[in-house]
Amino acid sequence: MTLNTTWVRGQFPAFAEPSLAGQAFFENAGGSYACGPVIDRLTRFYRSRKVQPYAPYEASRLGGAEMDEARARLATMLGVETDELSFGPSTTQNTYVLARAFAGAMQPGEAIVVSNQDHEANSGPWRRLAEEGIEIREWRIDPDTGHLDPEALEPLLDEKVRLVVFPHVSNVVGEVNDVATITAMAQSAGAFVCVDGVSYAPHGLPDVGALGPDIYLFSAYKTYGPHQGLMVIRRALGEWLPNQAHHFNADVLYKRFTPAGPDHAQVAASAGIADYIEALSAHHGGPAHGAAAARRAHDLMRGHETALLQPLLDYLSARNDVRLLGPNRAEIRAPTVALELAVPGAGVAAALALEGIMAGGGDFYAVRPLEAMGVDLDKGVLRLSFVHYTNETEVQHLIAALDKAL
Repeated sequence: MTLNTTWVRGQFPAFAEPSLAGQAFFENAGGSYACGPVIDRLTRFYRSRKVQPYAPYEASRLGGAEMDEARARLATMLGVETDELSFGPSTTQNTYVLARAFAGAMQPGEAIVVSNQDHEANSGPWRRLAEEGIEIREWRIDPDTGHLDPEALEPLLDEKVRLVVFPHVSNVVGEVNDVATITAMAQSAGAFVCVDGVSYAPHGLPDVGALGPDIYLFSAYKTYGPHQGLMVIRRALGEWLPNQAHHFNADVLYKRFTPAGPDHAQVAASAGIADYIEALSAHHGGPAHGAAAARRAHDLMRGHETALLQPLLDYLSARNDVRLLGPNRAEIRAPTVALELAVPGAGVAAALALEGIMAGGGDFYAVRPLEAMGVDLDKGVLRLSFVHYTNETEVQHLIAALDKAL
C-alpha cells in the first residue's frame, strides 16, 4: 500500500503553520517536526500533571502513569522488555554515561572497537577511555565510498575486545549497515555491541530484539518527539555494568544509567510517538497496536522514502560538480544525503533558503568520516535529509532549487 502523505502531513501541526508555508524541510537529520500527539501530551502534562509523579494524589498518579506508558509502549515497539528502555537528556549524554560504566567494568589492556563512520557522540566518549588504559581499535571505512565493511571488522576481534561500537546509519554516509550480521559477528567473539540508531530510527523504529545488539541508542527529537535520548540496554549487560545512578536505584534497570532525574513531561510526551505510529499503521489497514503496528509503519515509511530518494540520487549522480557521499541506490541507504561541493556547503544551504528549501551545511559532528573520505572540513558538506512526511512535490522543488543554486 502507498503511504497517504496527505493524511500523514495532517498529523504534524508544522504543515499548518503559516510561518512555514511554502518552505520544504530538508534538515530532518538535525531534528524532525513533532507529531500532534506528542505536542498534545506535552501540553496536557504541563497544564494538569506538572507535579512530582508517583504520589497517591490524582495529578501525580496520572503523571507517573503516563511516564510508565511511554516506556512500556515504546519498548514493545522496539522488541525489548519495558525495563530495558531508559530515557536520558540526549543520546550524547547517554553515551557518555555508558562509557563511564564501561570504564568501571573493564581492565587496562582490554579493548573497544570503534568505527570512523560514527557521529562524534558515539565515538568520542569511547575513544577517551584510551586515557584510562583501554585499547581503542578503529574499524575504518572505505575512503572512496564511506562503506563500513564487516569483513574489515573480523581481524580486529579477539578475546581482549569487550565492546564493538558502530552506527546503524551514518549521518553523512547514509548507508544502512547490516546490524544483525555485525552484531552476531561481534557477539560470537565475546564482545558486547553498541549501535547508534539516531540516523535510522526516524525512518521506522527497528526491531532491536530481532537485530540483537546489547545497546541501541536514538533521539526522540529526531523521531517526531521531544528532546530526549532513548537507550535500550539489554538485561545481561545492564546487570554486568556498574550502577551509574543513586545507590538506591541500583536494582532498577531503567534507572541504573540515568544519574539525573528524568524530564517527567518529555518522557510522558514520548508516548505520543507510539500514538502516531499506531495511528499510521491503522489508517493504512495495518495492525492498530504494539510491535506489529511498528513493523507496518516501518515498512510504509521506508517504502515511501525509497521511492522519493532514488530520483534525487539519480539527479545528483548525473552531475559532475558534486560528490555524493555513500551509495547511489536508495534501497540500501537512508534519505540523508551529504554532498561535497567546490564551495562551502553552508553557503549553498543559504542559497537554497532563498528558494524555500530548509537545509544545512557544515560537518554535522561527523568530522572523522568526512576526514577519512578526504572532505575539506573548511567547506564541509551540504546535507539534505527527509523523512516520510516529505512528498514528491517537495523533492521536485528541491531539485529545481539545487539546479539554480549550483
